[in-house]
Amino acid sequence: MAEIEYFYSVHSSFAYLGSARFMEIAAAAGRRIAHRPIDLNLVVEATGPGWHGDRTEARRAYFFGRDKQHWSEFRSVPMSDSRPTHHDNDMTLANCMIIAGIEQSVHMDALAHAMLEAHWRDDADLADRKTLAALGAQAGLDSEPLLTAARTPEILAIYAANNEEAISRSVFGSPTYFVNGDMFYGQDRLELVARALENPFAGTWPPKQQ
Repeated sequence: MAEIEYFYSVHSSFAYLGSARFMEIAAAAGRRIAHRPIDLNLVVEATGPGWHGDRTEARRAYFFGRDKQHWSEFRSVPMSDSRPTHHDNDMTLANCMIIAGIEQSVHMDALAHAMLEAHWRDDADLADRKTLAALGAQAGLDSEPLLTAARTPEILAIYAANNEEAISRSVFGSPTYFVNGDMFYGQDRLELVARALENPFAGTWPPKQQ
């Protein structure tokens, strides 16, 4: 089955806002989602428009406040207005749990969505092993093999490779989708993703050097 590449972090607000719709689009197109969890801080520092704290108060209030409210209502996605209590915790274990599942040939869509939803709707701590184990069970998975593997050098190396690949491919943040190599940044581009799956856009990405 052809893939849609999906670069994101499990604590990304906009990945959460687009998660259910993205999975609907992928299923309708008969495409498999290729999960590529990333260290969002590291990638945005290298490729993005600057980290959140470096932006003006007005821009933060709009993009990480009002705009989230717009999309939450538009996509009928329940979301807390406040910043999650554990948002600044290390997301390595959670991101690597997804990678471990991929390496063990486990379907990860349900768990990825459950993590995003738990973080932004329920204020869950995605750095907590017990919380992750419960979310895995909720998604119908055996969590312990995934959590054990998530801490291994092999899985951490894949995580590092995801970060390097994201930077080399100009991933500006989370979520970023690739359809046949064409990049779409942000969940607000999902309608373009759906169109690209049916009818690819003209041109190429990255643009050819002059």
